[in-house]
Amino acid sequence: MLTKEISRGIRLSLMVAVLAIASAINTISHAQERSSPFFEDVVIGQKFSPDPFIVRGVSGGSISGREIAGRRETPTGTCTGYFDEDPDHTIELTSKFDYLKIEVRSPEDTTLIIRGPGGSWCNDDFDGKNPGMIGEWLPGTYYVWIGSFKKDRYFPYTLRITEIK
Repeated sequence: MLTKEISRGIRLSLMVAVLAIASAINTISHAQERSSPFFEDVVIGQKFSPDPFIVRGVSGGSISGREIAGRRETPTGTCTGYFDEDPDHTIELTSKFDYLKIEVRSPEDTTLIIRGPGGSWCNDDFDGKNPGMIGEWLPGTYYVWIGSFKKDRYFPYTLRITEIK
């Protein structure tokens, strides 16, 4: 448990440093994205507000995506990249969504694993170098890991959740 706290502390320290650099080069342009919380857990139902709902964090770790997901590939993509042992976010959906899009935006190459009702899903390049998933979602708790393509590399990201097509 102490190593988890140390890891989170290191990641938060790196996040502060990276955000200072990112702000200097203006990589995050929307005011809502700049003000969203770090590593926040989310509870939403249909017609949630604000839409998109945005949270932030720092990608990366030393555990392979295959180990987190328990497989090499899923129907939504390959389980590549490196992650922390614990999920970065928990998303609780209080109702079924006929359409929901979850996407990561980062200035660097990131990867995504989501584990929830029905299994694990991975994605690497949903939109360029940014991962994401789109589709029908059952109610329940989803654990979300944001990784970096390379081991022990850490990058700022925003995680956007939207019902807008």
